[in-house]
Amino acid sequence: MDIKQIFVVFAVVMLTLAGHSAKAQDTSTPVVRIAELEIDPAQMEAYSAAVKVEMETSIRVEPGVLALYAVSIKGKPNHLRFFEMYADNAAYEAHRNSAHFKTYVATTKDMILDRKLFETDNFQLSAKQP
Repeated sequence: MDIKQIFVVFAVVMLTLAGHSAKAQDTSTPVVRIAELEIDPAQMEAYSAAVKVEMETSIRVEPGVLALYAVSIKGKPNHLRFFEMYADNAAYEAHRNSAHFKTYVATTKDMILDRKLFETDNFQLSAKQP
């Protein structure tokens, strides 16, 4: 193979990869959701147990659930912040329609005093690769 043929093959491979990359970006843009919840202090133990089951199940059985993090505000253990990342919108919708998520919603509906959900636009997403 001469240099011209190598260049043509390289160009075709690069164009093919670029096409796949563009298609992947169009259909698989990560979805990030943020939630702020205030839990009834008297029900924190029950809420904690329910959300733990839901989060662990989601991570284990849903390939499109990339990350689920829950933290509490220092000094306010019943004020929770959730960061959720899904592979794409279809993964997010699948999560919302899953049996374990519906069970969590039904179980915790009377435990949550206040809920704010935030849809986001991806600005900069950076993570270490495993």
